[in-house]
Amino acid sequence: MSTVLITGATSGLGRYVAFEPVRAGHRVLAHCRDRARTERLVEELRAEGEAEGYVADLSRLAEVREPGAKVAAARPDPDVLINNAGVGVGAPGSGRATSADGHELMRAVNYPAPVVLTRALLPVLRANAPTRIVNVGSEGQEHVDFADPEFTRGYDGVPAYCRGKFALAAFTFTPAEELAGSGVAVNVLHPATFMDTAMVRDSGFSPRTSVADGAPGVPTLATGEAGSGGYYDGTRPARAHEAAYAPRVRQRLAAVTERLLVGWNRAG
Repeated sequence: MSTVLITGATSGLGRYVAFEPVRAGHRVLAHCRDRARTERLVEELRAEGEAEGYVADLSRLAEVREPGAKVAAARPDPDVLINNAGVGVGAPGSGRATSADGHELMRAVNYPAPVVLTRALLPVLRANAPTRIVNVGSEGQEHVDFADPEFTRGYDGVPAYCRGKFALAAFTFTPAEELAGSGVAVNVLHPATFMDTAMVRDSGFSPRTSVADGAPGVPTLATGEAGSGGYYDGTRPARAHEAAYAPRVRQRLAAVTERLLVGWNRAG
């Protein structure tokens, strides 16, 4: 039996994907920020198999670490981490929002939160190899402005979202290289364009695809058969933003990330 941790599991792609491993006889650890919704989902999942719930607000650094620590203590045998939780661009015309820790909200949840959770779980993932980390990204990617990583000037929700997804892709390639030969595979994918989810609808976009269209790529990467260090469009190997592969860009991103996490630590 595999153990699969999925963040953002109570709606959209996360909810759809959560049922597949349970139905296949695996254990699912379902994360959401809302306790009542998490409990309802776990009840549904347990009607078909084995599941547990973990509640955390991924915009708060202290709470990001909490599910990682709890999983590592209670379930030292995770096989798959799916970093799926995310924040969309918001309603048309909405302005820049900040997290409880004072950081630009989309950036906080869509990029450094997966970094922190991955780091928290990496020791047990390495110990339990072969294991997989699947980062749910987007084909919408825009180079991070290192002079203004918090997007304090000329803010717009769409590029803010794209910058976070660029950072997530670039981050993916770094641990994939560092973990080569360890048995831990790390990949990132764009599941599908404008899936019919609350995130897409709330952002004012018309859905073009269903969640079912976007779902197959996640289990494809979760099996470990795809290798490591790849970017996928659904189930097909593809290319991320070219700058995401550049060592100098990834080094600068790592430095900015460390400064952010130090400040996040002080705020939390």
